[in-house]
Amino acid sequence: MKFFHLSDLHLGKRVHEVLMLEAQWDILQKIVAHAKEHKPDAILIAGDVYDKDKPIVEAVQLLDRFLVWLNELGIAVFMISGNHDSAERVAFGAELLKNSNVHIVQAYNGNISPIPFTDAHGEVSIWMLPHLKPSTVRKHFPEKVIVSASDAITAALSNALVDDTKRNILVAHQFVTGAVTSESEEIYVGGDENVDGSIFDAFDYVALGHLHRPQNVGRRTLRYCGTPLMYSFSEINHEKSITVVDMGAKGNIEVSEIPLVPMRMMKEIKGTYTNLMSREFYSNIRTDDYIRIVLTDEQEEPEARYKLGAVYPNIMQLLYDNQRTRTISSFETVPSTEKKAPLELLGDFFYTQNGRKMDEEQYEYANELLKEIWEEVAIS
Repeated sequence: MKFFHLSDLHLGKRVHEVLMLEAQWDILQKIVAHAKEHKPDAILIAGDVYDKDKPIVEAVQLLDRFLVWLNELGIAVFMISGNHDSAERVAFGAELLKNSNVHIVQAYNGNISPIPFTDAHGEVSIWMLPHLKPSTVRKHFPEKVIVSASDAITAALSNALVDDTKRNILVAHQFVTGAVTSESEEIYVGGDENVDGSIFDAFDYVALGHLHRPQNVGRRTLRYCGTPLMYSFSEINHEKSITVVDMGAKGNIEVSEIPLVPMRMMKEIKGTYTNLMSREFYSNIRTDDYIRIVLTDEQEEPEARYKLGAVYPNIMQLLYDNQRTRTISSFETVPSTEKKAPLELLGDFFYTQNGRKMDEEQYEYANELLKEIWEEVAIS
């Protein structure tokens, strides 16, 4: 069995308010072209199909077109929802689509069962597990203590009757401990979303979604394929690709990559306004890429973004790096909150108001309360 492993399409995504639909349309067409050439039996899509739980109409239309293209090629599709998706919306029409060999996991109901796929070596069991939070799983296993994501996934897989004499594939959307994150990813609070990779040991290949950098975690068959496009400037050095898995007889798996080249790269350029507007500079770069511009002028150029846009039509971000901005940065007394977890922010606020840190009992109470609030928001 040969299959493509994809995830985190984030259809309908905006990056710095730039709608990425054109680039997404282009990259999906390129994936289809690679499918025509390499002829996979199936494509696994490991969640975050959309960027929002209520996707824009154009994003839904784009997914519909993509599935039609794959169906016309006779390629089976196995798709799950991620943390950005509404499981119910992604699974709309799932029963009907089965007749077209498009398999979409329904919202989690306490059970997980495989979809059989047969090739020259026998049967392959394909298991699909949508993104799960502890609160989602807890109600189905009242007898179990489920606090962390590891607890939740362990419980969810506890009634999966995996026959280890056959080949088993799992499609999942979780954060596995040891994986490398990027700025563009939504990593949740509380420190308990990490899943131990050993939980998945029963599966021959685990097609993971959630993280945007292609990577193996512990073993080459426990893998994030990454996003097909760059979705932040933290990803400009990522090499985007399709993960291709050739699964022979039990224990015989080859994993390779097909590079994906987007219609526009993301890049950062830095210099004075005069330099960046000189033909000598811009004639040596692709000016229609998605660009972050960092101006080093001490005096801000009036209407800089509008003027620069005449040369660089796809500016995503315009920043200044000069003595003024560096001085402001050096005199900041409050650390940036962008990378702080809500519990840490709450601790800072408590200290500011009371002149002391939270004690252990207060810390534990706040931690549990934040988990409950987050889980309620995540499933609402």
